[in-house]
Amino acid sequence: TAKNLGRLTLNPLPHIDMMGTVILPLVMLFLGGPVFGWAKPVPFNPHNFHRHIDIKKGTMWVALAGPGSNLLLAFVFSFVLVLVYKFVPSSLAFVYVPLSSLAQAVIYLNLFLAFLNLIPIPPLDGSKVVMRFLSAKYYNLYLGLERYGMIILIILLVSGGLSYLVLGPVDFFYKVFLWLPRFLFNE
Repeated sequence: TAKNLGRLTLNPLPHIDMMGTVILPLVMLFLGGPVFGWAKPVPFNPHNFHRHIDIKKGTMWVALAGPGSNLLLAFVFSFVLVLVYKFVPSSLAFVYVPLSSLAQAVIYLNLFLAFLNLIPIPPLDGSKVVMRFLSAKYYNLYLGLERYGMIILIILLVSGGLSYLVLGPVDFFYKVFLWLPRFLFNE
């Protein structure tokens, strides 16, 4: 579990994956492309779920926690953005511009991370959601894709397929998250 590995901490050092957090991002930065990376996944023991939650269902809920947190953060910062618009005078550009830009960036980044992680390619969280609904035969076949998952993701990134899968939903929900607080506050 995360506790056994010393990973129940906000200190980023125990979460660093040498390839995903250091080497690949540096190579991509050096090559001038988009920077992509990952940290070590947080391990959990599905046998620790309560008796009334089966392993597949519990694993699905654990997988949805990350994208759900990203969506919640995007939602909260959409209201922060409205507060900036409402209470920080635009004449104070040195405050207004950085705060509104930061809130917009947090919204967009969290939406991007949520929808990226919902792609159903192992080891991303979306694959755990799909696995919840597979029979044992297809579950094991799908699980076998996990060793190729990062290769598939890198191919999608380089080919532009990742943008096709992720940016449509991100752009749509970005507009919704910018519109919703204004609608609720009659702005």
